[in-house]
Amino acid sequence: MHAVSGGEVAGILVAVFWAILVSFLAVALARLAQTLRATTRLVADVTEQAVPLLADASAAVRSAQTQIDRVDAIATDVQEVTSNASALSTTVASTFGGPLVKVAAFGYGVRRALGGRKDGMPAPEARRTVIVGRTVSRREKRKPRGKKD
Repeated sequence: MHAVSGGEVAGILVAVFWAILVSFLAVALARLAQTLRATTRLVADVTEQAVPLLADASAAVRSAQTQIDRVDAIATDVQEVTSNASALSTTVASTFGGPLVKVAAFGYGVRRALGGRKDGMPAPEARRTVIVGRTVSRREKRKPRGKKD
């Protein structure tokens, strides 16, 4: 038999170490390749589902913009109608307000003047108020308390 030298033993150890190292690297690379394939499939599936969702979202945004434009137009029209109604109200108030107030005041004055006289009866006397022992007509000015005549 042949005796194994120290260099040969070292060579065998290095060869075994390299074989183990290459085996671990091969397993790691195989798992990495498997992970990359799964990731590629996942990205493809997400892309396949995301494209229609993005198209739907884009259509929804366009529809919302159309609705906002319509609401803006309606708000503009309402503002215009409001300003027209305000102008009309001011015009009616200035045109009819003064004369109507005058007619109402005249009618009130006529009713007041003729109100108490029916069938030739005289107008009732003015009401009187009693203030601590003396009678005062309401038409007279009342003197402030505490002041003596």
